[in-house]
Amino acid sequence: MDDQWTRRVWPPADDAHAPAASAPGGHPPAPESATGGHRPAPAPGGYGPAPESARGGHTPEPGLPPGGAVPTPDDDLPPSAVWYGTPVEPPRRIPRWLHRLLVAGAAVAVAAAVIGGAVFVILNRGEAAPPTMVADPLAGVSYSLPPEWSEGMVAPVTGFTSVAARGDLATVMARPEVHVDPADIAPAVRDLSDLYAKLLLHGDEVAVVDDRDVTIGGRSGHTRAVRAEYRDVVNQPAFMRVTLLTRPDGKSTVLLGLAHPDDPRSRADIETVMAGVH
Repeated sequence: MDDQWTRRVWPPADDAHAPAASAPGGHPPAPESATGGHRPAPAPGGYGPAPESARGGHTPEPGLPPGGAVPTPDDDLPPSAVWYGTPVEPPRRIPRWLHRLLVAGAAVAVAAAVIGGAVFVILNRGEAAPPTMVADPLAGVSYSLPPEWSEGMVAPVTGFTSVAARGDLATVMARPEVHVDPADIAPAVRDLSDLYAKLLLHGDEVAVVDDRDVTIGGRSGHTRAVRAEYRDVVNQPAFMRVTLLTRPDGKSTVLLGLAHPDDPRSRADIETVMAGVH
């Protein structure tokens, strides 16, 4: 009786809720998967399913491409090309003699460009536009103009027949004059200078800065220059030059130069214009 109770298994085998028997070795049976099969048994030690090789699967050999597929051999390719592709031929290097030739050609081209540019600049300098000429047949003269000067228009009432100016800074005008005896040229220039100083300068103080005989373009004459100053602080000093020249036809020519304000450049431009009369 005692042996019967000690060998009895609880709960009874016919109990519907009894747990399944353990698998051999003491491990519980593998649980069923959702699809009705059994999950793979864990690897010894309980660290997840055994690898494919342990379960009787096949492991790809080393050196095969992914998936274990063996490429189709090709009689025209070496064995390495079957695995790694057709070898590519490295680019050819430029021969040394060709490299030297290219460098020499580039140097020659650069030198030619530099020389051509220098020649172009020199030729352009040599072919600069000639100075502007003013021809005044009524006054019997012609004269060239300095840079930045241009010919202008004069009002007939002034009696002058030609005019040139550099903006409103300096002006030179010319007009014909009746015959003047050589002995009376200096007094005539003095009278003209006093007249134009009163009409054009209106200076509080007018001082003579130059008074002498001249010969311009083979013509004898006389020139006189004055400087006008003003007591107010608005007007700057002004410069005026009057030149009287004889003509081959017995008449004479009056040249009048004005600069306001008075500065060395304007004076030099007026001198240049009058000295170039012919």
